[in-house]
Amino acid sequence: MKSPVLRAKTNSVDDTRRLAACVAELARPGDLILLAGELGAGKTAFVQGFGAALGVPDRITSPTFTLAAHYEGRVPLHHLDVYRLEQLAEVLDTGIPELLDEGGVTLVEWGDAILPALPPDYLEIRLLFGLADDDRTLDLVPVGHRWTSRIRAIRTALAPWLEEGGVPC
Repeated sequence: MKSPVLRAKTNSVDDTRRLAACVAELARPGDLILLAGELGAGKTAFVQGFGAALGVPDRITSPTFTLAAHYEGRVPLHHLDVYRLEQLAEVLDTGIPELLDEGGVTLVEWGDAILPALPPDYLEIRLLFGLADDDRTLDLVPVGHRWTSRIRAIRTALAPWLEEGGVPC
């Protein structure tokens, strides 16, 4: 993993969802967000908070067996889980390039496993377990112009979870 540009800390599943909602407020059509972390680290909870902020009315669950789920909100949300993919060539079957061209936001659980097959412009978010059961550390690494150009906005939106503090979005 690349060195995090921002490191945020949450102390509950709902707190992780609130942080994700703040990231969603900065999302634009065509954005790609990769979620990485161990099983149970909170990747799906992040997508749930993100989707709620986009106005997705549906219940969001991990599409581990279906690979992809699509939701309508103020911006379409494409949610992929590539955990079960055994070969990098299978990524082409997910249609990620087409999803990015459709104008929605695409979140990929286990996205770090398929980096060579993805465009070089994304926000990587690694969720790590903390000391207490519900504590999480989120390392955010923008890659490419789309996300690096928004780093100041991301820092401002996530200020409540960063060491320097701030007010929620």
